[in-house]
Amino acid sequence: MRRPILAGNWKMNTSLKEAVELVTGLKRELAGVTDADIVVCPPFTHLTTIRDVVAGSNIALGAQNMYIAEEGAFTGEISPKMLKDSGCTYVILGHSERRQYFNESDEFINTKAKKALEHGLTPIICVGETLDQREQGITGKIVTTQIKGCLAGLSESDMLKCVIAYEPVWAIGTGKTASNAQAQEVHALIRSLLTELFSETVAQKIRIQYGGSVKPDNIAGLMQEKDIDGALVGGASLKVSSFAGIVLFNK
Repeated sequence: MRRPILAGNWKMNTSLKEAVELVTGLKRELAGVTDADIVVCPPFTHLTTIRDVVAGSNIALGAQNMYIAEEGAFTGEISPKMLKDSGCTYVILGHSERRQYFNESDEFINTKAKKALEHGLTPIICVGETLDQREQGITGKIVTTQIKGCLAGLSESDMLKCVIAYEPVWAIGTGKTASNAQAQEVHALIRSLLTELFSETVAQKIRIQYGGSVKPDNIAGLMQEKDIDGALVGGASLKVSSFAGIVLFNK
């Protein structure tokens, strides 16, 4: 049985005061959770403060992105060393918004994943198709290309330290959610690809999250599908009540 992982991607939201209030509320509401991994991914400017707030709790800290170098003349970038020093144990890589707005390629995301693993960070590697690609009937082709590109050169032991997130781009921030069956179909495809690229053992151990307008009222149905192991939550992670509701879906 794979342990569920629920992660909140706050994106470019919250003041520092709002961030502290949010995570303080989550600590209170989720203190009794022992059967799932909970991760919050605040903006870079909030990391060290939130690290101190969640210290000793059941909430882990993640970052929303990172660069491939450890240090150097890369103005505006954040290194894996900096993330570790800020208390992060997770990092989101290849989010659709990074692909769309910053032209990140599968090859670049692959390099980031290797660097994250090198520094003891758990990469949450994102894949997913656009609405146009789904309507063309090429979802499987797109996701297959992304998985193979993003995971190229990783060993089985590397993969066991990774999380994959399937995010249909057309469902992110739109209020639309893939049906349970649509999400399960792609999750099953990803797991079959992991078997092909690595092994059945690896494929059955890796956790695959769903991301795309996840809310308290749709999480239970998604989590009933056999290959969905959690959620990468956007907007609903910005309120204590909604993110707690998602984490506590089976309570």
